[in-house]
Amino acid sequence: MSQSIPTVLALDFDGVICDGLIEYFQTAWRAYCNVWKPDNPTPPVDLAERFYALRPVVESGWEMPLVLRSLLLGTPDADILDHWSALTQPLLDAENLDKTQLAHQVDGVRDEWISHDLDHWLAQHRFYPGVIERLQQWQLDQNVELTIITTKEGRFVQKLLHQQGVVLTPDQIFGKEVKQPKAVTLRSRLHQDPGHPPTIWFIEDRLKTLQQVSTVPELDSVALFLADWGYNTVRDRDSAQNDPRIHLLSLKTFSQQLPRWLSDSSSKLPSG
Repeated sequence: MSQSIPTVLALDFDGVICDGLIEYFQTAWRAYCNVWKPDNPTPPVDLAERFYALRPVVESGWEMPLVLRSLLLGTPDADILDHWSALTQPLLDAENLDKTQLAHQVDGVRDEWISHDLDHWLAQHRFYPGVIERLQQWQLDQNVELTIITTKEGRFVQKLLHQQGVVLTPDQIFGKEVKQPKAVTLRSRLHQDPGHPPTIWFIEDRLKTLQQVSTVPELDSVALFLADWGYNTVRDRDSAQNDPRIHLLSLKTFSQQLPRWLSDSSSKLPSG
């Protein structure tokens, strides 16, 4: 099989297929209100848009209400975007908080929302233009297997996709419940049938995740793509363009035939 034609397409969910920014902000604000108890429970008019632009700095859910706290304390947006990792611990210390407390608040808010009104929670998720149509096309292609590798719970991914007419079986979705790094999931899929190893393409919106996968020698044959429409920054995209292992993928190219994904980056073909 040619390296330019994958047999397995492994896609992240949030930031590649699904835009969850509305849900992220609403969850973050509810958690913020639980922790800091503002006099006005209505968020400032521009806070959501500022949060959306800063979503790429968030690596774990507990950071989301902390981003809001930082903004409301007057930290410039540019400082958060460029120096967030250096700002988190001093802010936690100043607020007499730790990651576990914030994580508990975020998880609690989300769990309560889901248990009380699942349909409303699901309705906060949107899909990037053209992505569902592309997934439906791949479903009809007997030569390509779709796999979702995500930190969202698999049952919610399955339900959200089903609402859009994309029906995947549970064994095609590796969600939060598998409790393992994405590189481990990719390695397991690669070795699932030793006699017929698949050609895997992995599409992800977080540069750090792709970089971690690229350090695993067993995964040298996996083609790596950074979805430039997801939760990443200009700096991330520039880094991807200069990384010999990572292809920068646009939403327009995503909707084109698979060989076109590599047409402008033939020097980055994976080995194997």
